[in-house]
Amino acid sequence: MKPEIRPARKEDIDALCRICSEEMGYPCAPELVEAKWMGLDPRREAVFVAVLGDNGPVGYIHVERYDVLYFETMANILGLAVRSDFQRNGIGKALISQAEAWAKEHGIHLMRLNSGISRTGAHEFYRRQGYVQEKEQLRFTKEI
Repeated sequence: MKPEIRPARKEDIDALCRICSEEMGYPCAPELVEAKWMGLDPRREAVFVAVLGDNGPVGYIHVERYDVLYFETMANILGLAVRSDFQRNGIGKALISQAEAWAKEHGIHLMRLNSGISRTGAHEFYRRQGYVQEKEQLRFTKEI
């Protein structure tokens, strides 16, 4: 069965939270996801869900316009996850295709994403979609 890919809606928030927690390892509260979803700027970002039959959203992708001073505008995939019981069924590929179509609609012709070093399965998936590893880097954060 082919998934329906559509823009995320408010009623998808619980499913998005569950997918982020269970599949990406980012425990979150539905209230946080709702606040973030309400603050999305449709001029520069989009969230799409994959719906499969009566299962509700089984995957999602969050893409944004990404601008830096030193490079052409890119589309940045901020999050992509598919429920483990629905992986390897073309859902991730369909979500990436939707994000790429969104980018083209916005005049963007270069995609980028970051993936944690330990997510080797995801790395292989991205390579199969035509993405190439450009560099290795470290990410630094600081609570202030």
